[in-house]
Amino acid sequence: MSTVVGSRPALTWAVHLAVLFLVALWTLPTLGILVSSLRDKDQLAISGWWTALTASERNLVARAAPPEDAQPEGGRWVLTGNVFNGDGAAAAFGVSSREPSAFAAGDTAELGDGATVTVEANGDYVIAYPEKPDGKRGQRIFISSVEPPKFTTENYENVLFSEGLGKSFINTMTVTIPATVIPILIAAYAAYALAWMEFPGRALLLATIVGLLVVPLQMSLIPLLRLYNEVGIGKSFIGIWLAHTGFGLPLAIYLLRNYMAGLPREIIESAKVDGASDFEIFRKIILPLSFPALASFAIFQFLWTWNDLLVATVFLGNNEEQLVLTGRLRELLGSRGGNWEILTASAFVAIIVPILVFFAMQRYLVRGLLAGSVKGG
Repeated sequence: MSTVVGSRPALTWAVHLAVLFLVALWTLPTLGILVSSLRDKDQLAISGWWTALTASERNLVARAAPPEDAQPEGGRWVLTGNVFNGDGAAAAFGVSSREPSAFAAGDTAELGDGATVTVEANGDYVIAYPEKPDGKRGQRIFISSVEPPKFTTENYENVLFSEGLGKSFINTMTVTIPATVIPILIAAYAAYALAWMEFPGRALLLATIVGLLVVPLQMSLIPLLRLYNEVGIGKSFIGIWLAHTGFGLPLAIYLLRNYMAGLPREIIESAKVDGASDFEIFRKIILPLSFPALASFAIFQFLWTWNDLLVATVFLGNNEEQLVLTGRLRELLGSRGGNWEILTASAFVAIIVPILVFFAMQRYLVRGLLAGSVKGG
């Protein structure tokens, strides 16, 4: 490993490559969901998102117009039409399911009894009969189609306005924002008291809060729901706000307390000498200096609440008017499991807000998490 000034040690490059690998590993699935959500549903069903910029080939079955619609032309009875409803390019065609690509585009295939069919590359077909045909069922034509890449926002329009995801998005915001703000407000006051105020039982209270960090929330769901039903706030937004507040407070108090305890004591003592009250010190000094820790907890609480399904199901239920995004996605997986365009668009709607929140506040994350781990002399 080189230590010459100006050169990089091999370990540094290894760390950088490992970070790049982890970033790519985390980013690729999100990119795949985004690309898939914008693709045409027919192309998405037959090829992966990494082929989105290349032409796709798929097999179609078209039915020509009924033989009775044939018109006389040059001594024969002729049917014309197009096998594509929109744009498309035919690479090959066939008249039997056993050989769906037996003929190249532009060739003529025999149908029997002297009838022939020709399919051009643009999908135009001509069926010629030696005499006037009868029948109401058109000839089946098998097409190997090559289509250019297609992108559309129709998937998002369906998801937001037809599948009810727009209402679920609003419900999730209604749950997440208060459930993030309320515990921060409460925890900030508690953390200041535990860090800078002397009162009996402070150490025992802090130990209790640390112990609550390892208590599974599943133990309290049913008793808490029964209590809510008794006081009349069961299956309501108020109930779930209070539940998320209670579940998030131990981590919030512990994180903020460690940060506030690591702030310089001289600043607090100087403010007290100048006659500042505890509330003034908290509001004018502690809160501005504690913003990295507040932002760190806000990220954790927002992401956890946004992605929550268990607590939302228990305290809100499956009521259509109160269904959150995770619950809506669960329903779509059951009813629309084969509609990848619906699922991918829904998934990206569900993850775009947490991604934006994380990137907007990530610079505070490490500072807040490491707060209090090292104290200055």
